[in-house]
Amino acid sequence: MLNLIGQLVYLRALEPSDIDFLYALENDTKIWEISGTIAPYSKAVLEMYLDNAHRDIYEVKQLRLVICDKNDEIKGLVDLFDFDPKNKRVGVGIVVSEEKDRNKGYGEEALRLCCSYVLDYLDMHQIYANIIADNEASIRLFEKLGFEEVGLKKDWICSNSSFKSEHLYQKIKGK
Repeated sequence: MLNLIGQLVYLRALEPSDIDFLYALENDTKIWEISGTIAPYSKAVLEMYLDNAHRDIYEVKQLRLVICDKNDEIKGLVDLFDFDPKNKRVGVGIVVSEEKDRNKGYGEEALRLCCSYVLDYLDMHQIYANIIADNEASIRLFEKLGFEEVGLKKDWICSNSSFKSEHLYQKIKGK
């Protein structure tokens, strides 16, 4: 049975009312490094995205889920990307948007719920994550939830005129 509800947070689909949150998050230059963003998003572009957010993961090969606490306050996002049903794998990214909300268990529970959704409900064989080498909090989180480092992409991300390496982590069903 599908359950996207935990003790601290639940995951839900994007709603049109999320436009202001999405606009603030997508235009937060502090997270552009991890999101691969290189230019600001307009509200008009994000509204078009929201208009299509209801489309099936099998059709668009991605899914964005909102992390909400028990008071229905948005805490962040989980992104599923590169959905590959033939090879039964998908990438995952997660962000808890406000610094004050980090290290409180929101991200851990959201990622745990997402892994259950991907591996059990969608019946994927594996889920993977790309994590910048200096993002120690994310490395700890993913390792805590059973992801294993399987590779290092050296000098993979250009940030502020220097290069950073990126780890590849995988979680394989049943391992």
